[in-house]
Amino acid sequence: MTFFEAINIDKNYANHKALDKVSISIPKGSVYGLLGPNGAGKTSLIRIINQITAPDSGEIIFDGQPLKPSDVNRIGYLPEERGLYKKMKVGDQAVYLATLKGLSKTEAKKRLKHWFDKFEISTWWDKKVEELSKGMAQKIQFIITILHEPELLIFDEPFSGFDPINANLLKNEILNLKDNGTTIIFSTHNMSSVEEICTDIALINNSKKIVEGTVEEIRMKHSTNKFEICYEGNTDCLEELSKQFNISNQHSNNNQHFFDIIKSNEIETNQLISKIIENNKLVSFREIIPTMNDIFIQLVDNNNKK
Repeated sequence: MTFFEAINIDKNYANHKALDKVSISIPKGSVYGLLGPNGAGKTSLIRIINQITAPDSGEIIFDGQPLKPSDVNRIGYLPEERGLYKKMKVGDQAVYLATLKGLSKTEAKKRLKHWFDKFEISTWWDKKVEELSKGMAQKIQFIITILHEPELLIFDEPFSGFDPINANLLKNEILNLKDNGTTIIFSTHNMSSVEEICTDIALINNSKKIVEGTVEEIRMKHSTNKFEICYEGNTDCLEELSKQFNISNQHSNNNQHFFDIIKSNEIETNQLISKIIENNKLVSFREIIPTMNDIFIQLVDNNNKK
């Protein structure tokens, strides 16, 4: 079920075209990766979704209806640029920002206490923001972003400034939000995070969308029939296979032989396995699917050459 759509969005700034007929469709309850190089147009699209700016043309559909000003309270946005007031106390600022999203002070304090306890940061309530580390300030902003329980969350590089332990903490909270039905737009340059968190992605480059789909579909579509194989036995099999296939990364450890092989579409996987196990013991056989990082680089490079 589609929860959010951008349809043929155009956006121009002076002599620069930021978005060129960009359309995306975000399923309800998904973590949707909005990807692209710096300057591709991602931030422009995020600003339009948040109604910070308006598109020159096109339409935004939110939960089946055209996006309207009152929808701002149904959206939570954690920007890459941090925006806390340095001289204010953490607790006072968190309560104030929560009230801007429609919460009463009583309800805001109740919810904040839960999250401050959960993140083990209750002792920072009366500290000034300027005393916080970058990672600690990011935790505060994450809590403020999700506190009013928005239906759509937008995270722009949410792990910036975090050590691995706290990045994992935040990742788990994002996945919990998804499991509870929240729809999430996740913008990042970290492709390993995309594979861990995202269900769907769109890749924007030079103001245009160049690919959209589920992470699994896109990775499989870009597979190259490359397999990693390990078997026990003699090297006669390997010598025979090298006459028929493109073999690389070949090495041996005692009686185990490892190699990568590119299989043509005409050869069934079972045929290839049969060749190996005729006089040998197959230890492992797995397809090497390109990573999202590899796919990102390939698609952007190809698009830039057009």
